[in-house]
Amino acid sequence: MDHAADAHRTDLMTITRYVLNEQSKHPESRGDFTILLSHIVLGCKFVCSAVNKAGLAKLIGLAGETNVQGEEQKKLDVLSNEVFIKALVSSGRTCILVSEEDEEATFVEPSKRGKYCVVFDPLDGSSNIDCGVSIGTIFGIYALNDGDEPKLEDVLQPGKNMVAAGYCMYGSSCTLVVSTGAGVNGFTLDPSLGEFILTHPDIKIPKKGKIYSVNEGNAKNWDGPTAKYVEKCKFPTDGSSAKSLRYIGSMVADVHRTLLYGGIFLYPADKKSPNGKLRVLYEVFPMSFLMEQAGGQAFTGKQRALDLVPKKIHDRSPIFLGSYDDVEEIKALYAAEEQK
Repeated sequence: MDHAADAHRTDLMTITRYVLNEQSKHPESRGDFTILLSHIVLGCKFVCSAVNKAGLAKLIGLAGETNVQGEEQKKLDVLSNEVFIKALVSSGRTCILVSEEDEEATFVEPSKRGKYCVVFDPLDGSSNIDCGVSIGTIFGIYALNDGDEPKLEDVLQPGKNMVAAGYCMYGSSCTLVVSTGAGVNGFTLDPSLGEFILTHPDIKIPKKGKIYSVNEGNAKNWDGPTAKYVEKCKFPTDGSSAKSLRYIGSMVADVHRTLLYGGIFLYPADKKSPNGKLRVLYEVFPMSFLMEQAGGQAFTGKQRALDLVPKKIHDRSPIFLGSYDDVEEIKALYAAEEQK
């Protein structure tokens, strides 16, 4: 045991301390948001533990149910969903919850209600559980006016109205990346302490990256601008080096890499999925929020992603997000296509 190294680790910025520091900057704050975030953190720790034990606990087998998206549910999906719903309701700070696993929104009973709406995907990339690929939880938070009776329309707001967003990635380490609208910070779970420690302060995505991330198996169904952009990544005509393709197929892992190393993540619309495949409220919005807070961009092929107004809670959208300059290139290709 390296006692000298441990001595240097005594002044740790835990996520609790970080959020309390942020809270102190707002004298009017009652601490509601801090309590809500601490319940989300608890949910992430529980799911991390369950994911790590999945093989041992025989949680991996299919639960024999199909979720609203027509995907087979694994037992871990069901478990994660229950964990987050219970954690969020018991915080006493939420009024509406929208989960990827549930067809309808959950309205919290009046005695446990608060002013926040939370939209979340409890276990994104769960088809990768069996092969040990990183999976994660994605969440976004809206604040409602105090005293108003919550309605479904309160959640169907553009992503730019979110007060916070984040994801927790369960991989070789458990990493929680959060933004409350003042930059992006990454925390890594120290299993020996059971605490998330600040390891990636003030994340800024490089202005331009060398990686593109897309499922090229869908190439035959792509529209013109997407096909042209990927061709340009592979065979640049300006003398620059070709971009590297990296695609995990787990949105949390692909976006996390894009955020840290730069580049672009694409999930375009195609002939098979004309409206795109990723869900607006709990996949597109939180990740777009984080990208913009880190200095990147998020674009749907028609507009800024955070300006979208969803009509239903499970609406889908195409998405291009990542380094500022890389997204500018795809925007230019769509603009040129429109002028034809």
